[in-house]
Amino acid sequence: MEKRLGFVGVVIENRKTAAPRINEVLTQYGEKIIGRMGVPYKERHCNVIALIVEMSTDELGALTGTLGSIEGVTVKSALTKN
Repeated sequence: MEKRLGFVGVVIENRKTAAPRINEVLTQYGEKIIGRMGVPYKERHCNVIALIVEMSTDELGALTGTLGSIEGVTVKSALTKN
């Protein structure tokens, strides 16, 4: 399957309960993650993770679906056309 460049945005509402599972999932996809930046947003009581990825649409769907199933986590993503 064709791999494409893309990004994943993750907003975490309760870091203490969600972080261990999120890190576990991201470790599973570590070879496909090119870059990762995490920012605590104290004023909004949440955390944001931005990922740059190179993966197929199926892999991206599996990653975002797994992350999105974690309570208190919202995920958005996009891949390049080519």
